[in-house]
Amino acid sequence: MEDNYISKRKPSYKITKQLREYLKKYGRDFEVSISYEDLLRFSGGIEIFDKNDNDTLWLSVYYNEFEKREIDNSLKKIYSILHYDGKDNIYDHLIIDSIDFCTFGNSKPFRIKIRNILNQNYTYFYVKQADASRVYGLELEELLSPNNINFIIHKDTLIEEHIIGIPGDIYINEHLDNLSEISKSQIAKEFVKFNERCFIRLLGDMRSYNYVFILSHDFDRIQYRLRAIDFDQQSFEGAINIYKPQFFKENYNLVQMVSKILKKESIEQYIVEERSSIAKRALSEHERLNSLIACMQNDTISLANKTEQLKTDLFKLTKDINFKYAKNMGDVLKSSLDFVIRNYKHI
Repeated sequence: MEDNYISKRKPSYKITKQLREYLKKYGRDFEVSISYEDLLRFSGGIEIFDKNDNDTLWLSVYYNEFEKREIDNSLKKIYSILHYDGKDNIYDHLIIDSIDFCTFGNSKPFRIKIRNILNQNYTYFYVKQADASRVYGLELEELLSPNNINFIIHKDTLIEEHIIGIPGDIYINEHLDNLSEISKSQIAKEFVKFNERCFIRLLGDMRSYNYVFILSHDFDRIQYRLRAIDFDQQSFEGAINIYKPQFFKENYNLVQMVSKILKKESIEQYIVEERSSIAKRALSEHERLNSLIACMQNDTISLANKTEQLKTDLFKLTKDINFKYAKNMGDVLKSSLDFVIRNYKHI
């Protein structure tokens, strides 16, 4: 089902001065005492395997004793900024259980497991190299999706909170076939909406391991939601199908479920619902969203040939002349959102 080629190695784009000013204005830029490059100075690592003894492509890394105390305190400071008030009065209650390094993918993140010894609760956060594409993706997730997302940036380091959920590939392989028809119908509906949301805001590469299933109990049933966890491919690729999760072979079982369970009229209804939701969010957050898109319009986050391909395909699809005049991916995204908002206002 994956009809188009995804770049094996997407370039990393620097944070521009304009984008950094935006991040400062909206409380995303903080001073921290440790960087991604600092964490790369680990002394060694042990491979991590899953419950089936498969290599997860993560290493549990360790540092020399001289550096470990400083690293741990710096990571506790980051946790305090993300989840507390930035002060150090909770440090004595926190322990860094592990620091893991991912050897796969573009961002090669560090995953930090931090535990509160008073109640034994733990959480994770990630330390990555800052990439403008990903920052735009995270901010668009905050502004245009039903999800809030917590991240901070300092110079060339990006810190993201952990998004709780069951990885899509695991849930599809281990649980999907055993669900009730009602649950399958709910998931089919959510996949249609998720597919449309990714397409409109130009978030690419939503293969099953790049999103999670979130399950919430509601009286006598379980509510399902799909949520993106990887934002590296925000507005980079030129092929239009890269922005539609339905065209990835990893999502084939979900596509089949939609085809089997939902009628064409229901699919169209859910698409309109999602477009309307995005339009409402865009209008309510118009000042911040316009400021973010202005940063994108003055930035380079893709290649010229990819921008040309995408704007041409979107013009053919929508017949909206604004796509033809787009000069970069910021213009393409603005045209996409304007198209949705105009149609919403005419409902």
